[in-house]
Amino acid sequence: MNAPTPALVAARPDRLRLVGQRRQTLAIMHQRLMFGMLVYAGIIAVVVLRLLWLAAFGDHAGRKTTVTTSAPERGDIVDRNGQPLARTIDAWTIAVHPPKIIGNKLDLARKLAVLMPERDEAGWLQLLRSNKNFVFLRRRAAPSLVETVNALGEPGMALSREPDRLYPQTDLGAHVLGFTDIDGHGAAGMERAFDKRLTDPATRGQPLVLSISAPVQQALEHELLQAKTTFSAIGAAGIVMDIHTGEILAMTSLPQLNPNIAGNMDPEARFNRATLGVWELGSTFKPFTVAMAMDEGKVKSMGQIYNCPRQLHAFGRTINDTHPFGRACTVAEIMQESSNIGTAQIAAQTGAEAQKRFLRGMGFLDPIAIELKEKGRTLTPGNDWSGLATMTVGYGHGIAVTPLHLATGYATLFNGGIYRPATLLKVGREHAVPQGRRVFSDATSYKMRALLRLVVTEGTGGKADAPGYRVGGKTGTAEKLIGGRYSKNVVVTSFAGVFPMDEPRYAMVVMLDEPKATAETHGWRTAGWNAAPTFGRVVSRIAPMLGVRPDLKREPNMAEVLPFIRKED
Repeated sequence: MNAPTPALVAARPDRLRLVGQRRQTLAIMHQRLMFGMLVYAGIIAVVVLRLLWLAAFGDHAGRKTTVTTSAPERGDIVDRNGQPLARTIDAWTIAVHPPKIIGNKLDLARKLAVLMPERDEAGWLQLLRSNKNFVFLRRRAAPSLVETVNALGEPGMALSREPDRLYPQTDLGAHVLGFTDIDGHGAAGMERAFDKRLTDPATRGQPLVLSISAPVQQALEHELLQAKTTFSAIGAAGIVMDIHTGEILAMTSLPQLNPNIAGNMDPEARFNRATLGVWELGSTFKPFTVAMAMDEGKVKSMGQIYNCPRQLHAFGRTINDTHPFGRACTVAEIMQESSNIGTAQIAAQTGAEAQKRFLRGMGFLDPIAIELKEKGRTLTPGNDWSGLATMTVGYGHGIAVTPLHLATGYATLFNGGIYRPATLLKVGREHAVPQGRRVFSDATSYKMRALLRLVVTEGTGGKADAPGYRVGGKTGTAEKLIGGRYSKNVVVTSFAGVFPMDEPRYAMVVMLDEPKATAETHGWRTAGWNAAPTFGRVVSRIAPMLGVRPDLKREPNMAEVLPFIRKED
């Protein structure tokens, strides 16, 4: 083989120099790579530390303002049969960090005005240019909206999940349930009354079981809403109650309230007319007056005679009747025709001290006994409980109570005379029947059954009857105080009753606030034309749900009253 020519082979010193330069270049590259990796690791460390700092001390971490506090977890609320009425869900939240917006704020404001039109373009731009660090824009946001906002690609927009309160039955039992505030704490109703119980980790897994029956509640709400609409009333209230346990099976107030959006609703809708509103409920008080007199020994039979002139002059005032007798009348007739004149005389005979004692025994002189915080203050004659006041209170004027007071009073009168406070918790192993106290004798309670059944079969409450269910009760029409004076044209109407009257089990009250006359009522706005038929329709719907079987042959002992009714020619 031929040896390589000298021109193609570098001299040995030159080869060594090239190898040294290559090693030096590799060393420099290695140093630069290590430096780059250290810089990259440093950047990552800075980012991680910054995120940790923001989580602990950032713009909205740990703040106690109402716009940034995450809602606490809450236990479920269910009806007596386990139907969910309130529960906590994991909801999307949309927020913004105005200082962190990196895109064009005007362009972003235009897009947000389309997606969330609660603010116009100018409003959004003002918010995005503000000095606020963090603002919630939408809580319980729809997933489609969250997806669209996320697609904007703006780092200053914040999307997160948080616990949120949902009422799956919307407005069903809304005034019983109440609602939560923006911080997730109870603001009204049972949510407020049991806020600690619902947020306590030890009991959060156990639902709060109410006495409410969802089907009964739905029937009551539907019929009351129909009546409110038909008679153009400004409001309504209704209660269904087990007279032996005090359990409230249904309670509603109108206008309707949707607790999912309670903060956006009219204050009138948030007002609970059943427990917070107080009204003079008129003639629905008359049965109490007769029962008091019977227990005091002043009324000895339903045939006891009173003088019932066309007008009664007492203490410088004149008491009138809608249907004046102008003759002597019996206790049975006084109740049948709802006579103010007759009832006033019975009340006067009983006396102020006995009247106050009985009313106190039924809880009428105190705020209503119920778990809710929303309780109206009873209005009474107070220290001026004169002879005239005794007479007018006897027929339901001069004293203002809540509809729930009235329902509790009827439960007391017809359960054997035992007062028990109303409860919105299901009676069972964890919640016993509330302790009671005797107000009326058992004999008086029994005799009153026939008297109030008479009002429905022969008197002013005829339209409240529900065939087969033996309804007994009393109408009440009271003029409202307008500007300190009683109005002749503005009234509150109510019907309070019990069924089945031969073996009483359930008390119910329906009330209409300022109902108007219609062609079907022939110009009348009184309770017999609006509250009474509403009561009857509700009974026809709920009695089968409550296990009350219709029976046209059963009746209370009407021999207690029928012999003392005069048939007019």
